[in-house]
Amino acid sequence: MSAPRYTRTAIVLHWLIALLIFGTFPLGLYMADLHLSPLKLRLFSYHKWIGISVLLLAVLRLLWRATHRPPPLVAGMPRWQQIAAHATHHLLYLLVLIVPLSGWLMSSALGVPVVWFGVLPLPDLIGKDKALGETLKLVHEGLNYTLLAVVAVHVAGAVKHQLIDRDGTLARMLPFLAREKT
Repeated sequence: MSAPRYTRTAIVLHWLIALLIFGTFPLGLYMADLHLSPLKLRLFSYHKWIGISVLLLAVLRLLWRATHRPPPLVAGMPRWQQIAAHATHHLLYLLVLIVPLSGWLMSSALGVPVVWFGVLPLPDLIGKDKALGETLKLVHEGLNYTLLAVVAVHVAGAVKHQLIDRDGTLARMLPFLAREKT
């Protein structure tokens, strides 16, 4: 018997957000050390596009989750793992919202516009303040590393459930995985 799965919409939003995060994190690391150049400016623009896209998709994901109950955790999961799973998910939702927001705030404070896909200029969230912008840069970096750590825990848990527990947890988000019969 297979575990109940997430809806197709939840799965698509999950993987779109994950792919964008997996793309923008290394991009952010790479571009931060570049000398000022047209390439660096273009990469910063791409990074912002991706960040705003993650923010919008995360809002959609939260709205979907608020109106569509997720499947229950697999039966027999120890209570501490249930608590850890819920805490990790809540922290992931929070971080996929505040990481892009912190970048947008940083850009606003530094006086650098955010133009989504090079077409739609977004309003500044706060006034220009270089000192605040530098502080927000540190906040944005710290939040990104926190997100990386929480994603690593999330992935490790999913892999553990797939390879060690073999309980069908990962198949709830990867429909092509068939639960092994025991």
